[in-house]
Amino acid sequence: MAVYIHQLSNWPHFTWQQELVAPLLAEVRHRQGRLLGRMEGLGFRLQAEANLRTLTLDVLKSSEIEGELLDADQVRSSIARRLGMDIAGLVPADRHVEGVVEMMLDATQHYKQALSADRLFGWHAALFPTGRSGMHKIVVAAWRDNQKEDPMQVVSGAAGREKVHFQAPDADRLNEEMTRFIHWFNEDIKMDGVLKAAVAHLWFVTIHPFDDGNGRIARAIADMQLSRADESVQRFYSMSAQIRKERNAYYDVLENTQKGSIDITAWLEWFLECLNRAITATDETLALVLKKARFWEKHATTLLNERQQLMLNKLLDGFEGKLNTSKWAKITKTSQDTALRDIQDLVNKAILTKEPGGGRSTSYTISE
Repeated sequence: MAVYIHQLSNWPHFTWQQELVAPLLAEVRHRQGRLLGRMEGLGFRLQAEANLRTLTLDVLKSSEIEGELLDADQVRSSIARRLGMDIAGLVPADRHVEGVVEMMLDATQHYKQALSADRLFGWHAALFPTGRSGMHKIVVAAWRDNQKEDPMQVVSGAAGREKVHFQAPDADRLNEEMTRFIHWFNEDIKMDGVLKAAVAHLWFVTIHPFDDGNGRIARAIADMQLSRADESVQRFYSMSAQIRKERNAYYDVLENTQKGSIDITAWLEWFLECLNRAITATDETLALVLKKARFWEKHATTLLNERQQLMLNKLLDGFEGKLNTSKWAKITKTSQDTALRDIQDLVNKAILTKEPGGGRSTSYTISE
């Protein structure tokens, strides 16, 4: 039977090999500094656009890691409204999307505020506004309790052939465990901020204090601590987006660490390397933001109706699939004839280009 780190006598007094972790931490800190310096040189408007892109990506990918797909337009609109940003094409968001956004923005925009049990309960309630996870009723805005039989296990596989990946502490330990975690998170100012984000992520998800949503809340806590490390409410890199790309490795290193010793060097190495790759991936986000800015500067005096502005922004933000008249009509809630006139006008103005093919398969892209 596996022994988990929370069952060890020296839990949670984590140790690690400083000579292996220090170079990775130094590299991440160097890249963070360079990135923040580049962003400061962009000006407020482009910073705001990059921040919106990153936060949207963070919310989408953190949910996607758990197999939950959110509507990107709803997430972007919800974030923009809460940040007071005036952008085209805002759409209503359902209460579940609003809840996820509320949690992430509270973590990153109010990072200076202390963490507390009540604040975590608020995040949990925002994640599960109906009191259910899928079809199952769960304990919401409170630590999991003994209504569910202990132990709480993370399993996979068909019934009768389940594989236990992890077993969390029993429910009767949660008050003590979470009190200790919250005190450490608020009071420990000696540990480097980035390293603290890695430890906090592992520590929280190992306690697994809720019936569901532990992974998303652990990543929100890590983002909160990374905001503290950056000393900024602006988010220009997405750890969750990078974790989503490396989801299998993420779960493997978590499982191996939770079944290992109190030495968490392997977890810290993986976290720092993943964060380094997340910062590197920001180059792509920055390129899209600059491309969009240059486009609208070029067409600042071009006469465009609201439908055209909406659809051009969608294309610049990374439209999924091919753009055709049917999609234009559906998104803008207009007729096929109006959609075709809108598109043809943009083709005549050399803003859109017709892709090879014809008839119903005709699609369009933004002209280079």
